[in-house]
Amino acid sequence: MQLSSSSFANGTTIPRRFTCDGEDRSPPLGWTGAPAGTGSFVLLCDDPDAPAKIWHHWAAYDIAADCVGLAEGAAQHAGKQGFKQATNDFRRPGYGGPCPPHRHGRHRYHFRLLALSIKHLPPGNDRSCQAVEREARKHLLAEAVLVGVYER
Repeated sequence: MQLSSSSFANGTTIPRRFTCDGEDRSPPLGWTGAPAGTGSFVLLCDDPDAPAKIWHHWAAYDIAADCVGLAEGAAQHAGKQGFKQATNDFRRPGYGGPCPPHRHGRHRYHFRLLALSIKHLPPGNDRSCQAVEREARKHLLAEAVLVGVYER
């Protein structure tokens, strides 16, 4: 399975408009090669270079199995597009773009696509990014990663 963006290549800088310094919009993402039996997808974004711990920026889940990507800004219209979003570490549901501390150096942002064997994650009280990932991994078929970088 492959995950890509038309706005940045693996290992390159994420454009400002997708960060807290810009419009804070989710970037366009596309994928190919989902395994047979895929019931749904989960998209995650996190920053392993955050000062205290991994910072969770986004978890979009219950993305339909026939979906092959999300357009720029899809996080702002998740309900209309039929997927759900977890609460990120900014304490709000949806996408929170790269926003590393000033002069902290270059941070890597891991966009991860998980192909799951089920159509919907089971309902739960905790819908944090971490809880969504934990539940999704119980049904994992395949994973793809796209890494972008950003610094302030």
